[in-house]
Amino acid sequence: MNAKTTTTLAVDLGGTRIKLGVVRDGRVLARRIFAGESGLGLARQLPIIADAFREMCKETGANLPAHAPAGIGFCYPGLTSNDGLRVISSHAKYTDAPALDLQAWARDQFALPVRVENDARVALLGEWQFGAGRGCDDLVMVTLGTGIGGAAMIDGKLLRGKHGQAGVLGGHLSVKLDGRPCACGNTGCAETEASGRYLADIMREQPAFAASRLARETPPDYAAVFRLAAEGDAGARAVLAHSLRVWGAAVVNLIHAFDPERVIIGGGIMASAGVILPAVRDHVLRHAHTPWGSVEIVPAALGDDFALLGCEVLVEGNNRAATPRAQP
Repeated sequence: MNAKTTTTLAVDLGGTRIKLGVVRDGRVLARRIFAGESGLGLARQLPIIADAFREMCKETGANLPAHAPAGIGFCYPGLTSNDGLRVISSHAKYTDAPALDLQAWARDQFALPVRVENDARVALLGEWQFGAGRGCDDLVMVTLGTGIGGAAMIDGKLLRGKHGQAGVLGGHLSVKLDGRPCACGNTGCAETEASGRYLADIMREQPAFAASRLARETPPDYAAVFRLAAEGDAGARAVLAHSLRVWGAAVVNLIHAFDPERVIIGGGIMASAGVILPAVRDHVLRHAHTPWGSVEIVPAALGDDFALLGCEVLVEGNNRAATPRAQP
């Protein structure tokens, strides 16, 4: 990072929550969390974000020249332009974002530049510099949650591709050729076969579902799947076994595509990392073509702060070859 002690204003646009942070030198100095209401758009949230940042800058001294903000980082759940200036595609969240001029908003409100990036890439940047990716420049990030996200880094550089979607469609690699249709247009995507968004359909397809206690879970979630599977429920065990195979297959696909040294797995479903990691590691050991050795499969380390810390790396421009620093 820069030797100069500057501050980053970080925005994590989640589907249900917006998290804001004032970040300096790998530390979140202040934060705010409020309802995202992503279906109502981002424009209505921008005045709230601006007011919150002004408050937090006063709290942390970021309104003083010695710690003046270097810029604002936006972590967005969709595709963004390669120059980091705008959102180019939304996925049913903050659908007005592609039409918004976030650069003009930031100039008007704070006289600061903005960098906008896909949420999985921001997660990877944060983990690379401050978390589970330290000491490694060839990484893949997988996020397991409502959907399945991904990002890839080779030789310390994020993959973006010609149209900004390289590496971030890990959840949309096929794991079942005759699987269910996905909203992306593909069939049998890892996301449609094992993610929170499709869990109700996944459960109903299991022969043991009708007699399973999962049938009484409203709404169904993976926490219930892991809990009931541990208690011996046949339907939950079938759903879990299926999901573990899908996640393992997705990781193998990503290893074959990007040749990483380490795969970092994060997201809400990783609350059950003690079950997921051994299963994925075993699947990779049996199925990945890595004649040179083995790929490390590790859990994300930054928890809820991954996006806020990743925004600091994004704004400071460290998405290129560098030596990751030790955790502060």
